[in-house]
Formats: sequence, C-alpha cells, structure tokens
Amino acid sequence: MGAVEELGRWRRVAARTGPADRAEAETGVRWAYRAAGLAEPERIVWAGSPRGAVTAVTAMKEAGEEVGRSVRREVRTLPWAAERERLHRLLGPAGWSEHWARTAAPLWETTRSLVERVRTGVVEEVVASSGQGHAVRSILLDAVFGQHDAPWLFALGAGGGDGTGPLDGLAAVARAAGWWWPYEKVAVVAERPLELHRDEAGRLDRSDGPALAFPDGFALHAWKGMPVPADFLAELGSLTPERIRAEENAELRRVMLEHHGYDRYLTESGARPVHRDSTGVLWRIDLEDDEPVVAVEVVNSTPEPDGTYRTYWLRVPPTTRTAREGVAWTFGLHPDAYEPMVQS
Repeated sequence: MGAVEELGRWRRVAARTGPADRAEAETGVRWAYRAAGLAEPERIVWAGSPRGAVTAVTAMKEAGEEVGRSVRREVRTLPWAAERERLHRLLGPAGWSEHWARTAAPLWETTRSLVERVRTGVVEEVVASSGQGHAVRSILLDAVFGQHDAPWLFALGAGGGDGTGPLDGLAAVARAAGWWWPYEKVAVVAERPLELHRDEAGRLDRSDGPALAFPDGFALHAWKGMPVPADFLAELGSLTPERIRAEENAELRRVMLEHHGYDRYLTESGARPVHRDSTGVLWRIDLEDDEPVVAVEVVNSTPEPDGTYRTYWLRVPPTTRTAREGVAWTFGLHPDAYEPMVQS
C-alpha cells in the first residue's frame, strides 16, 4: 500500500463512527497485554463512551472491585517509546522530521484537538454530576486513545500484524474501537461515536444537533470548533437582532452573528453607514460590553452568470475608519498600498 493510501486508511480509522467491532478490539487488547509481558485481563468491560468508561472505572473502584493498577505505561508508553527511538536512530533527526511530516502530521492537529475536546467534555459532565474532579482527571490519565492514536500508529508503522509485533495490539484496538483503559485485572473499552460532524478546517461543527455523539448519550455540541450549550443551537433558527444584542456571552454572540449573517444583522438592526468611498461602504454597530461590529459592504466587479453583481460583507477590525482601510486590511495591506488593478 502506498503512502497516500496508508494516510487515507489511518484518516478513516481516526474519524470512523459506528458500533465497535468488539471481537477484534478484545483480541487487540489481549495482544497488547501479551506484547507488554503481562497476563491478559481477567475481564473486558464495555462502555458507551469515554464518559461511560470513566464512570464505570469509578464505580468499580468505589465498589471495591479489584481492577489492579493501571498498566498504561507497559501497554502503550514503553512500546511506543521503543519504536520511536528505533525509527529515530534509523532515520536520524532530519529523517524523522520528514517522516513525521509525511505520516502523522496531516492527522495530528484535528485528532489532538478532538481528544482535548472529549477529555474536557468528560471532566465537565462527570464533575457536574459527582464533583469528583481529581478522580476523573486521574482516570483520564490512564486512557489509551484507541482510534485517536491513529497519527502516532501511522508514524510508527503499526498495523496489519499478527499480534506478535510490539504495536499490533494497539493498532487492532484502534481499528475496532474507541478509547480504552488497561488495568491489571480489567480492561475497559469504549464504543466509537455514532456521529462526527466537522467543518472544512476539521473543527467540530454542527448547527442542528451534536457534533459528536456516542451511543450512551454523551455528546459534544460545537459551532465551527467553539463549544456551545446544546439548547443554544435550538435558538439559531429563530434569532433576531434583539436576541443577539441581549446575549451576554461575547463568544456565543459571535456565533449568533455568524449564523444569522452580518449583512442580515446590519440590515435588520437599522445600522447606518459611517463611511463610503470607491471601494465600498463601511458599517458599524456598537454592542454593549463587547467590541463593535464593523463591516465593509463591497460589490463584486465581475458579474455573475445571470448578469447580476453580488454584494459581500467583510468583517473588519473595530478600529477601521474608512471603507478602503477595511478592504485593504482583508488583503493584509496598508490603505495607501491598496490599488487593485483588477477586482474580482
């Protein structure tokens, strides 16, 4: 399999949704324990999400069940470090950097940010219901990230083995399930999400429901990467300028403005132009406890196929004083340097 195909395969692993392949995942768990020189876990417990897994581990410990110590270091940390060191010696520092850029780097940022969002969401939900912040964070430190370990597993050449390789077990679980927690006596494995919605930048993004949803109800809501309350999304379809102005949270107000549309908001708010020149019209609306909304209205000089000319609204910094200054800012130029030969 070529590098491009291999990248695509691991990209699909990281983003895969739907029920876990429990048989394959449990085989992978046992491979990982054996590769680490450990006895296989006496039990494998399934949970509906990372939140469900944390709750299950907490409940087992509180009930006095013998789960044993975390063996994450033996199962994940040590074999990863050994493989990374082997490749580093083989390729050299520059070669390793090039290898990382070709393999893990294209998957790294979106996967890392997703892991952080899931971890934050678990802490917020479990702490809100139980107040056990320290215990929750401690359990999360024991997690192996399953499918979200895809960037590293790709970089280290894992996958496709028969269980005898040092990373074969980790790769098998990654292909089949979500996060998991290895303890001496018990392994707790979480299902994958049922839904995952992201924008072009790879950020969690959905305006009509959870951007990430697991089968046990654990879900994250986000708009273009920004976490938002679940009930907030229900309002987006019926926004009014008055409701937007009444929102006290500046970040949520920004989301409202983006969803409602700056042009629509300016029009419905009765905003008045503060400057006009050959480049366009500068509009401004002052907001209480937040920076003003300032935008330049420009008309595309190239006609559309139907002969009409499309109007665009460009959000610009609140310090903008003229339309030309605003348009120049969108090109990263000083107003005196903005002299377009051809506008498009």
